[in-house]
Amino acid sequence: MTNTVSTRHASPKTSRHRWSWTWVMFSSLAIAGYFVGQYGQGTLAELAPRNVGLATTYADRSWPVQVAFYVHIVSAGLALALGPWQFSKRLRARCPRVHRWIGRIYMITLALGSVAAFIMSMFSSVGISGFFGFAALAVLWGWTALRGYKAARARRFREHEAWMIRNFALTYAAVTLRLWLGVLILVQLPFSDGREFTDIFSQAYGPLPYLCWIPNIVVAEFMVRRRNLPSLHMTTSTPDPRLTI
Repeated sequence: MTNTVSTRHASPKTSRHRWSWTWVMFSSLAIAGYFVGQYGQGTLAELAPRNVGLATTYADRSWPVQVAFYVHIVSAGLALALGPWQFSKRLRARCPRVHRWIGRIYMITLALGSVAAFIMSMFSSVGISGFFGFAALAVLWGWTALRGYKAARARRFREHEAWMIRNFALTYAAVTLRLWLGVLILVQLPFSDGREFTDIFSQAYGPLPYLCWIPNIVVAEFMVRRRNLPSLHMTTSTPDPRLTI
């Protein structure tokens, strides 16, 4: 009887977890495919006149910057596609070796992608705001991955899980950036007064260097606390050096 009641109470929570994981997985795969695919249709110089993605921003940059651009596109797309699978409890339980190998590939993509993203941030289309917003995202993206990797190597798996939740929240900025962009464009349309779409787009894109990732990391910390994982907090007591920064 107790088991039956416990199962019934646990079922809605399990169902919500599955639905949220399914949404994250499909949205990540969709954006990863779109993210990489749109730049496979030609060179940046060829795509720029068609206003494809960030082609207009980076088409005239030097070749090292363009290399960083393509490294980021491929590595970030791969990280976005692989990330959700690392949170599959079934995969971790049944195929731990697959989990570890996906994790290794994910870490390599983050190492490449975060450095490339930092370089790209110096040439953002929204100037100094874009630099500080996207550079902060790039640094935190690489740093949280490093903390998660070190925790796993030390076999502090609960700490590892907490850091990787934070890290994927930053990876998922690729999705939330586009969601926020759509929302901010839509809310302007009733008040556009005949403005050109390029002006509406520019206004919508302005806050995205911060808006695409700050809410994500707040939600991630909430998830960490709900799961009773090691969380970041201010304390006057002597901290455990393994769990604090």
